Amino acid sequence: MNREKPLVILTRRLPEGIETRMHELFNLERNISDQPMSREALGEAMQRAKVLVPTITDRIDADLLALAGPQLKLIANFGNGTDNIDVAAAMKRGITVTNTPGVLTEDMADFTMALIVAVARRFVEGVRVIPGGQWHGWSPGWMLGHRIHGKRLGIIGMGRIGLAVARRARAFGLQVHYHNRRPAPKRIEEELQATYWDSLDRMLARMDIVTVHCPHTPATFHLLSGRRLKLLKPEAILVNTARGEIIDTEALTEMLDTSQLAGAALDVYEHEPAIGSRLVKLAEQGKVALMPHMGSSTVESRNEMGEKVIINIKTYIDGHTPPDRVLVLPGA
Repeated sequence: MNREKPLVILTRRLPEGIETRMHELFNLERNISDQPMSREALGEAMQRAKVLVPTITDRIDADLLALAGPQLKLIANFGNGTDNIDVAAAMKRGITVTNTPGVLTEDMADFTMALIVAVARRFVEGVRVIPGGQWHGWSPGWMLGHRIHGKRLGIIGMGRIGLAVARRARAFGLQVHYHNRRPAPKRIEEELQATYWDSLDRMLARMDIVTVHCPHTPATFHLLSGRRLKLLKPEAILVNTARGEIIDTEALTEMLDTSQLAGAALDVYEHEPAIGSRLVKLAEQGKVALMPHMGSSTVESRNEMGEKVIINIKTYIDGHTPPDRVLVLPGA
């Protein structure tokens, strides 16, 4: 018996091969403009779709979910996290939410290490010199950065990505320190010669480099507050490839502007895509490296994310629990 293909609406364009497969499997509707949908457009899509495929740029809160039609049964998020979706509100309405975990780990870890080296060795400033006509030959005292070998790296959040960064950091000769809700297994600590800090404050005060890899939740909003940022040594470097909301951007900007921090690299922003003119000016001065949220931007990761979305949709439609279903415990 032929079943009618479910209406699947994409809020953004996905890799061509993924869209082609979706066309074959589902009744597919795409956002051709590839710009974030307005709130009104999202609400209209949710009134018609059986499956919505949003991205991290789509904020789907309880009020928006209240507009969803009774036919909407699955929100298959194209993204590792789901902080853009009120999962609890979706569950109350009988809507299943899935994500695409595990596919970004290696790419994000590579990118994080690249940023650590880039800031320490002033790569961003260096690539501007020759096109700008400022280079007139080698000089022993010019464009001096800092060696990272032997330095202390503090990792905030020792999940998949934090662990992958730690392994790379050891290969670069960094000393691995980390803060997490609970210590890593002993075998991991022994493999990485890693030191666990139960106090984030005490760890921050002793690190040369700090990198953020925890999720954005109400508990981690401004985890690196102005008070905590001031615990960092003036010669320290801060890297954030996780979520912009974890760092108090205004406080960080002030510290960079007044040379209370040696440097920073950001790939995510608190009010993304807005960055702030003051932070941009600091980037022009070489005090911070600003990346356009490209940590997971590889062909491989985008295709693997799309494959996970397809598997989650197909599994659900076939009457089974999707492998990447996201649950919120009562009271959480």
